[in-house]
Amino acid sequence: MDDHTSTGLSGYSRRRVLGAGAVALGTLTLAGSAAIPRQRTPGSARATTTPRPPAPSPAPSKPPLTLPVLKEPVRTLADYRRAVGGPAFPSDTIALTIDDGPHPVWTPKILRLLEKHHVPALFCMIGNQVLGHEAIARDVVRDGHHVANHTWSHPTHLGKRKRKLVNKELLRGQEKIHDTTGQTPALFRSPGGDWSPGLLREAAGHRLVPLDWSDDPRDWSRPGVAHITRRLVAARPGQILLCHDGGGDRSQTYTSLKTVLPALRAKGLTFVALDRRPRLEV
Repeated sequence: MDDHTSTGLSGYSRRRVLGAGAVALGTLTLAGSAAIPRQRTPGSARATTTPRPPAPSPAPSKPPLTLPVLKEPVRTLADYRRAVGGPAFPSDTIALTIDDGPHPVWTPKILRLLEKHHVPALFCMIGNQVLGHEAIARDVVRDGHHVANHTWSHPTHLGKRKRKLVNKELLRGQEKIHDTTGQTPALFRSPGGDWSPGLLREAAGHRLVPLDWSDDPRDWSRPGVAHITRRLVAARPGQILLCHDGGGDRSQTYTSLKTVLPALRAKGLTFVALDRRPRLEV
């Protein structure tokens, strides 16, 4: 979008079967018309015991209905790992996130660029932008990238909005992205990075990790290719980078990424696509 904070962008058991062993019973053989029991040699009799069935396995634990409520959104990879758990990321790792799409022009161009440089990314999609651009949204996932929920319609000041509207934005965005791509978003990014304690609670209630960033070149404002490039090339390990493929003319972002991606890789940095699980580039 022309203004990153403007509104109105157009366009988701195993059960083990316990087997119980059968109990084998001995029989008593009768011989002769007088039905006299057969004599047993001392010590030949065996005690018959009933084997105990195995103890049932504990039922698999169910995932929590909500996530813990974070006091702040995730802004770095260290924040992300603390919120999600798992081993720390390698010390040379950064994450690229791309917001406001899918866009019919810029998303395909950026996808080809990411493929050329073997960079995975997280695309924070807007539900009503997926609407009408379903094939492009599926291309994002088909190319191996991940998706996050960026609301249904990108409303401004979401942290101050009523709970009913917040839930509608989260739910509609979640459903459209999942139904289109088959991927269930695990992360949520508030439009413009607008957060509040209430919004963080709602994200947790929808089992979404609130995601922010730590390197913002403000490419949505079209400050010039040189500015975007300079900010992104200066990225440090552990940062989460913010770029945009939707919301307007993203030619500056695209041109900048043509320089930024190989430059960051040349610095020895490794890209990761966030989705609650560590997934490094191949």
